[in-house]
Amino acid sequence: MIWVGLAFGGLVAWALVIYNRLVALRVRASNSWADIDVQLKRRFDLVPNLVAAVQGYAAHEKAVFEDVAKLRAQAAQSPGPADREAPESGLSSAIKTLFAIAENYPDLRADQNFRQLQTQLAEIENNIQHARRYYNAVVRDMNTAVQTVPSNLIAALFGFRRLDYFQAGDAEREPVSVDMGDKP
Repeated sequence: MIWVGLAFGGLVAWALVIYNRLVALRVRASNSWADIDVQLKRRFDLVPNLVAAVQGYAAHEKAVFEDVAKLRAQAAQSPGPADREAPESGLSSAIKTLFAIAENYPDLRADQNFRQLQTQLAEIENNIQHARRYYNAVVRDMNTAVQTVPSNLIAALFGFRRLDYFQAGDAEREPVSVDMGDKP
């Protein structure tokens, strides 16, 4: 009888360890998604300043500025990783295009405020990439735990589900092209 009790106790302890690991992964995934949000908020706050700095030099590039503003608004309103993919990809591409336009204006590149904004944005973009990689690593660990034996049994019992990866959209995979044909 004592062996049955020990076996049952061991089984319960094993289930608790797996359950706690799944909970910890879910919390880390939520936390890492919040980290991405923080970096995106920093980017959203900086982009209007960058656009204003470039706009004075490249007034005829109105469509790029409108795209940046529109994509920034779309990304800010997207609730989760799957919904944010397209607007974030588009915003990243639009920012790259904005910098490509700025390269054609030597006075702008020499401006201290623009260089400071560009440096801050580059730092934020690096932080966003780091946060996305960390989030995807946590999602990988969670998805592995949810799908592999024996933790899949506990995951199914308590409703743990696979999470979506944060992926680059098609727009981020495209090279940046800038047409400066009618530059004044």
